[in-house]
Amino acid sequence: MIRTIAYRTALFAAASGSALLIAGAASAQDTDQTTSVDDIVVTGTRVANRSRLDTVAPVDVVTAETLEQRGSTELATQLAASVPALNFPRPSATDGTDSIRPATLRGQGPDQTLVLVNGVRRHQTALVNLNGSVGRGSSAVDLNAIPSSAIERIEVLRDGAAAQYGSDAIAGVLNLRLREAREGGGATLTYGQYVTDYTGFYGRADDIRDGDTLTVSAWQGFAIGDEGFLTASVEYRDRDRTNRSDINPTLGRITGGQGDAQTEDLSVYLNAGVPLSAGWEAYGWVGYQQRDGSAAAFYRTPTDNTQNPDYGSGRKYPDGYLPFILTDTTDWTAAGGVRGNVGEWGVDINLGYGSNKIEFGAENTMNPTYGINGPTEFYAGSLEYSQLVLGIDASRGYDLGWYGPLNVAFGLEARRENYKIGAGEEASYARGPILTAGGNTLTFGSRGFTGFTPANEVDEDRSNVGVYLDLEGEVVEGLTLSGAVRYENYSDFGDNVSGKFAARYDFNPNFAIRGAISTGFRAPSLQQQYYTQTSILYINNIAYETGTYPSVSEVGEALGGTPLEAEESVNYSLGFVLRKGPFELTADAYRIDIKDRIILSETLTGSATEPVGTNARTHVDLLAPYGASAARFLINGVDPETTGLDVVARDRAEVANGNRLDFTLAGNVNDFKVTKTPVTESGILPTQTTLFGRQAVYRFEEGTPPWKVVFQTDWEAQKLGGTFRLTGYGDVLAAGASAATDLQLGDALIADVEARYRFTDNVTLSIGADNVLDQYPRQSLRENNTTGAFPFSNFSPYGFNGRYVYGRLSLKW
Repeated sequence: MIRTIAYRTALFAAASGSALLIAGAASAQDTDQTTSVDDIVVTGTRVANRSRLDTVAPVDVVTAETLEQRGSTELATQLAASVPALNFPRPSATDGTDSIRPATLRGQGPDQTLVLVNGVRRHQTALVNLNGSVGRGSSAVDLNAIPSSAIERIEVLRDGAAAQYGSDAIAGVLNLRLREAREGGGATLTYGQYVTDYTGFYGRADDIRDGDTLTVSAWQGFAIGDEGFLTASVEYRDRDRTNRSDINPTLGRITGGQGDAQTEDLSVYLNAGVPLSAGWEAYGWVGYQQRDGSAAAFYRTPTDNTQNPDYGSGRKYPDGYLPFILTDTTDWTAAGGVRGNVGEWGVDINLGYGSNKIEFGAENTMNPTYGINGPTEFYAGSLEYSQLVLGIDASRGYDLGWYGPLNVAFGLEARRENYKIGAGEEASYARGPILTAGGNTLTFGSRGFTGFTPANEVDEDRSNVGVYLDLEGEVVEGLTLSGAVRYENYSDFGDNVSGKFAARYDFNPNFAIRGAISTGFRAPSLQQQYYTQTSILYINNIAYETGTYPSVSEVGEALGGTPLEAEESVNYSLGFVLRKGPFELTADAYRIDIKDRIILSETLTGSATEPVGTNARTHVDLLAPYGASAARFLINGVDPETTGLDVVARDRAEVANGNRLDFTLAGNVNDFKVTKTPVTESGILPTQTTLFGRQAVYRFEEGTPPWKVVFQTDWEAQKLGGTFRLTGYGDVLAAGASAATDLQLGDALIADVEARYRFTDNVTLSIGADNVLDQYPRQSLRENNTTGAFPFSNFSPYGFNGRYVYGRLSLKW
């Protein structure tokens, strides 16, 4: 179970002390050096030329070079390797979440971190995460829709910032800065494969070679006029599926498909800026990605009489079948604006658009009610989300006779959002002409993923307008104060006011303390308000026709649903900054209290086997007219409290002949507690029916690692270079239906290595291995995995694929 926060903090303080000793020895070589990583940032502050070590709130900067130095070419995986507070698990058999995976910051929900591109709000995905994974009930930004080849750097603000940026910035902000180049370019060719083995409970012990991934990416800068630029980036990735399912002990062969989805994607990004007259500049970018994914669902056995029935003339799949869920995702983004000066005011006006559309399908499957000759592949419908954002920002400095000028910023953001659900083909959801076979009532709809019905179709939109005022200034020597207030009005749920106050005191150029207190909010997304579908959900190995309904639908209201309201938060932080020459150390403690977090309710079930409308359906007999035997919906009501600590230590040592060693030791400890859960007292339910049970609570509290520490050293010589990284993860709990079926995944230490050789200044060959020691999480209990299909938990923070070896050829010109 989770260790106490005090104990983990003490351990991490000891680790940081070791980093100080290492860094101190390196710094002693040249105390007059200045750090080369003291980057100017624009996230978390609206003061020009503020470096990340001078900000009042903690900001990390992850460069394109850092992102590249690992085997994975997925942006979210690369970022999680560099930011300990960020986690990116790899769930399987979770429908669309297999291909569109969510990331979490500081243990909060995936939708509680705001994502910006060049300072403009990025759109969310259309997907709602509904199954057994981190982020259940959320709809977040798909970081992997943006190619890492288009990124110059990423600024990570680890602090509540809703008063500055609006909804979603409860855990923090990710600001992705695109490349800006007038000339030059580069290209990389990366190929990798999992080379691994593990011993399964039921006999799997062979060498595994799968997950082959080919990535080809390139970027090129073009000059526009005397000072303008256009930077084009393109990336193509083709990844084969992995499979870590064990042998099915009943059938004597592997029948499951637990692992990464097969995906193929193509991304293109253009980023441009052109000077105008009178000191103004026009800028803009456009991005596109097409991603096709195929993920394994649950295996249907040769004797499954409801999903693989004997029609008298035989079964459609005599050996059983493993359906595959198809997700064809199209992602568009475009933005443009102008910036310049109006008098002494710096003004920025921009308009951004983004959309995400997911078309679902199923193959290698069937609709049992269409008989032995029915189709094996189905179009199952679509989800689509889009937003249009107008931003107007203005700022200037005022000399009030203080030590430094008072920076005043104000602005407006107006946003319009739209969400749609489109129906699939009739055979993907309908009851066909054959309702029974061999005396068994047949399940209907395409197995693996049931299509959206015409009754599921929605087309909803909303608008909101937010205005803010942001002040920051050094009022006396060494003391910087910052304050912000923001008012938001949403057309669907009403108003919100957020505020933030932060302060920083520099005792001298080498040491400062900083702290902040803020309130925040996250508006319920349209996806959470209107998503609806009826599908097969397995509960204790029993198939239920499960309806996911809007909370304000007839079914949702009858079961206790209410209109969704905004989540509210209060953030506190206190930390320090220490720097001397190339050495730096930052430590920031935080507390995040959230009220009314939106969650997916427990699945309220009746009978899965009795005919629709019979008394055996007990308290959910109301669902009979809707063709479902169970129901769930999204609802407010969970109050979590999070206490944590981020520590980052860096140093650089210049050694003989211009060789260089960079050291980083960074970590996060996070204690997450649920203090309140929702209940319903609906007239058709027993009194005080819980809507968020034990398993759901533990998934929140212990589904992400309680601590994560990253040690990395980078070595650069004349032609040789290398990276060595150790990542430690705290013990994660994969909660079962009861304490008897809980699984502790265990602490883990993952080692990554990469060696580089520069043939010329423009050509570099790299070879390496992620998880070189081939570490796996603890396997699932036998009683939780009787078929061998799911030997590993989706909550493993580093996945369950084993060792990944790769080679990369990099060119630049």
